[in-house]
Amino acid sequence: MTRPSRARVRQSFERAAATYDQAAIVQRRICDHLAATLPAAIDAQRILDAGCGTGYAHAMLQRSFPAAELFALDLSTAMLGRIAGDCRRLAGDLERLPLADASLDLYWSSLAMQWCDAQQVFSEARRVLRPGGRLAVSTLGPATFHELRTAFGGIDSHQHTLSFQCADDLRRQVELAGFADVSLETRQETLCYPDLRSLLRAVKAVGANQVGPGRRTGLMSPGTLRRLEAAYECQRQDDGIPLTYDIVFIHARS
Repeated sequence: MTRPSRARVRQSFERAAATYDQAAIVQRRICDHLAATLPAAIDAQRILDAGCGTGYAHAMLQRSFPAAELFALDLSTAMLGRIAGDCRRLAGDLERLPLADASLDLYWSSLAMQWCDAQQVFSEARRVLRPGGRLAVSTLGPATFHELRTAFGGIDSHQHTLSFQCADDLRRQVELAGFADVSLETRQETLCYPDLRSLLRAVKAVGANQVGPGRRTGLMSPGTLRRLEAAYECQRQDDGIPLTYDIVFIHARS
């Protein structure tokens, strides 16, 4: 499965750092749910927030594990620069963690893994977790942004979203990486926008507008934009035009 280059992902989130917090409505809901589903009685002294963004999860993790040492890792130094609170900031890649083997008790990652090779991410997570350590991850499933793909379907042949993996494939990859007690949950979150331009601005504001080979490299013409608006209007609901996030929550033990 083709993924965007690391340089392109980094560039996208560098640009989005200043707007991310205002636009990350669904992202925060997902992060809250991942925290609420952490198994009870975890003894976590060293925690990694992998793909931490601006650090929204940190207050929750610090409340749950007040004595823990928290590591915040992200490709984007601009995102790391917006983190408030006490943590060790690491500029790095989920596929090549700058951490020693068996050095963590909890590997946490909310909505970052979809930009990466999932098997490599799970293998790295397993490497850095101590025996009995816990994995807590949220990522995106195949129905994510299906409305956008539908609207673009009759307009051009460019790739407008990433290809996301299904829950069964993710489970197999977690188990192949050597994890046990694997638990998966799927759910959907849908936001509605007054018009297409608002929707596209929101996607850009959270850094989710860069994709891999086949992406559109130039601006849409006014005519193409009008056709896209008309196609998306066919999906309008009472609250506006919808955009769906299909979420997979994963918990496991190393």
